[in-house]
Amino acid sequence: GGYPRLFSPWQVGHLTLPNRVVMGSMHMGLEDSHADLPRLAEFYAERARGGVGLIVTGGFAPNRLGRLSPGAGMLATRKDAEAHRVVTDAVHGEGGHILAQLLHAGRYAQSPLQVSASRTRAPISPVTAFALPTAAVRRTVRDFVRAAGWARQAGYDGVEVMASEGYLINQFLAPATNRRTDCYGGSARNRRRFLEEIVTGIRQAAGEGFVISVRLSMVDLVQDGQTLEETLDAARAVERCGADLINTGIGWHEARVPTIVTSVPRAAFATATARVKDVVDIPVSASNRITLPHTAEQILSADQADAVTMARPFLADGHWVRKAQADHEQAITPCIGCNQACLDHVFSGRTVTCLVNPRAGRETEEPYTRLGMPAMPSAGRDDGALRVAVVGGGPAGLAAAHAAAEAGHAVTLFEEQERVGGQFRLARRIPGKEEFAEALAHFRHRLEPLGVDVRTGVRADAAILTGGAGEPAFDHVVVATGVVPRELDIPGIDRPEVHAYPDVVDGTVTCGDTVAVIGAGGIGVDVAELLTTPADHPHGAFQEHADWEREWGVDPDFGGRGGLAPRTAPAVPRTVHLLQRSPGRIGARLGATTGWVHRGTLKARGVVQHSGVRYLRIDDAGLHIEVTRTVGRLRKRTEVSRKVLAVTDVVVCAGQESEASLAVRLRAAGMPEERIHVVGGALKAGEIDAKRAIDEAVRAVARI
Repeated sequence: GGYPRLFSPWQVGHLTLPNRVVMGSMHMGLEDSHADLPRLAEFYAERARGGVGLIVTGGFAPNRLGRLSPGAGMLATRKDAEAHRVVTDAVHGEGGHILAQLLHAGRYAQSPLQVSASRTRAPISPVTAFALPTAAVRRTVRDFVRAAGWARQAGYDGVEVMASEGYLINQFLAPATNRRTDCYGGSARNRRRFLEEIVTGIRQAAGEGFVISVRLSMVDLVQDGQTLEETLDAARAVERCGADLINTGIGWHEARVPTIVTSVPRAAFATATARVKDVVDIPVSASNRITLPHTAEQILSADQADAVTMARPFLADGHWVRKAQADHEQAITPCIGCNQACLDHVFSGRTVTCLVNPRAGRETEEPYTRLGMPAMPSAGRDDGALRVAVVGGGPAGLAAAHAAAEAGHAVTLFEEQERVGGQFRLARRIPGKEEFAEALAHFRHRLEPLGVDVRTGVRADAAILTGGAGEPAFDHVVVATGVVPRELDIPGIDRPEVHAYPDVVDGTVTCGDTVAVIGAGGIGVDVAELLTTPADHPHGAFQEHADWEREWGVDPDFGGRGGLAPRTAPAVPRTVHLLQRSPGRIGARLGATTGWVHRGTLKARGVVQHSGVRYLRIDDAGLHIEVTRTVGRLRKRTEVSRKVLAVTDVVVCAGQESEASLAVRLRAAGMPEERIHVVGGALKAGEIDAKRAIDEAVRAVARI
């Protein structure tokens, strides 16, 4: 096959695993209630069926203080262990292996009663944590050991000790959060005593036939974090204490360096893992921004790790391993690192799923249960299959065509442009969103082997679809015609220096040296980032790793504490003004886990931000605006000012409206309502939402 290292067997403790792919820990929002564990079991079982050699669960707390949120899942009682049997039985029934991750949240707990190594407050928490007394530290060690015992009772093949991402054990390891003066603080050796006692205790209690993985922070990316030498010493220590595997963790949740969003270069931290691999004899697994088999194979071939750990790629495609092993990389639905349906859902208390695979995490729910195993590499159709027309080749249309063809329907996709892609075709040109090109390529390349009849440059009208143009009528029509830009009523909006955002993004228009962007939603922010990207960065190409490290302040040698270095702002080619009508902070409605990255980029690149704006006119002098803002801290008052932005260009990103006229014409032609399925932007415009659009498309097809 094409990935010889990836599909070579390896040994983890007593387990011989068939491939070097570890499905990393992800909180799914299904761990907290025993009633949800059967759903979690089916999610893991499908990944085991798809060929994953080793699965790690989301984190389970060893005691009440360690829970991430009130009512969060624990492995602390016999009842917990019995409830988890459904999970381990499901995975073992498919030939897989599974570890339970043990995670104590420490000062990241969403609770008024937080504990940590010392009395400190995390910048992402409103609560100051209490310092654990020495006796309580020892009790917590015993709770971890007891939790591992319950994991064994539940049938898990082992546990993963979470010592990364800024959770409690990591809080003991780093001077930033450990100011103790007892035997668990002071020297680096004392700071890692807590971790050593946990691993030693689990090994002594469990014996040899039980895997212990340690998720170790390779680089903290916070001020006063661990040094590289302290990290290497911690790796050596957990090996001595009986660990079988070291899994990679990168960065704390409070770090101001992005680690897993789509703008982070692929395999950005593999060099950090390689440093640890060099000093231990047990296997080490690399993680973070590894999404496709060729990247994984490169890491393994370069001897940077013994295995690769991927989490979100298994949301995007539960059969990643099976497809890679069959050399069908293009059949893999790729993770695009968007965070919209996974991490953003975690932080808002919703069940995790996936933008490009809305069935993930919902395998037992209607109508997703009707969607079976993915067809690979080609699908046959039964005689008498339903004829399904999909009109519109954007994300919703492509997802609908894909799902309908996999379900065995005869599918025709109509796209009036010369190429399919819609908003994905634009998104892939935004710096930091290059992964959208992978998703588009996947959907496009899968259409032919699935037997989809793709007709580009064709505007599908009601006559074609209802049999009035010499063709048989279609049984069902999915209307995925998307949106059209909203027209603004501003004097001068028709001037030549005013551009619609698609023309700027696709390169049809080149802007001058001072630009106003009207509209500061997701599209406006993307356009502002595009316009301030250094001129030598080619459209659609990933940012060079070294440039990314300089822009975000990552030390390539991880030499100082926390692996940080001074940030270097890039040379921006023009001044950009970003404007929104509503008052308040720009970017406030962006995703919980990605918004701060975009806001940081805008600030670093000097984008001038204006909110509370009324647009007056555009003329030779520029864009005339009126700005209303609230001033004064105690006695607040409203202040209104007028100004002229002397700009060379104005780019309009001020929303869009649904284009669903085809559905109206189909109804007028007599097509029954139950055979017309309006999805995505055609159903609801709002802020363009690919997550909702793809979900609606897949659900519509599942109900056909």
